[in-house]
Amino acid sequence: MTSEDAAGLPGVPDAFQRLWTPHRMVYIGGENKPAGPGAAACPFCQVQGRSDVEGLIVHRSELAFVVLNLYPYSPGHLLVCPYRHVADWTDATAAERAEIGELTAVAMGVLRAVSSPSGFNLGMNQGAVAGAGIAAHLHQHVVPRWLGDANFLPVIGQTKALPQLLGQTRDLLAAAWPGTAG
Repeated sequence: MTSEDAAGLPGVPDAFQRLWTPHRMVYIGGENKPAGPGAAACPFCQVQGRSDVEGLIVHRSELAFVVLNLYPYSPGHLLVCPYRHVADWTDATAAERAEIGELTAVAMGVLRAVSSPSGFNLGMNQGAVAGAGIAAHLHQHVVPRWLGDANFLPVIGQTKALPQLLGQTRDLLAAAWPGTAG
């Protein structure tokens, strides 16, 4: 068999540059998605009982906490979550909404200090139909962005290049969080 004949076989090099990301199958297959809307199945409720390092929690406050996204859009993608299992922004208390807003602002400052992003995407997807991967537990996305970060990789390669392991990113952000020792 010539190399030209073998080029169409899986795993055999050909003219295309392929970036394989088999770890993404966990997300695509929904392995970490809750089985139901209750707090017992909720990953944001479950992570609260883990150590900060194990749970990738960057900061804990009185009513909410900041955690790294397991499936980040970009390096340093954070989620700000209330401790209480509540799905909708209108169901959060005024104090929870204020703390989520304050933690979002601090997260932006910490990300600027640690990795100098050029901008941010901030947002909440309310309900599964609006794109919420975990619709039963409210969470605010803080996504750092850099010029050119939406290059060919996500468009052609359907993947993102993350230059650090999540644990390393968590350690840097936790150490830079104001008023904490990491």
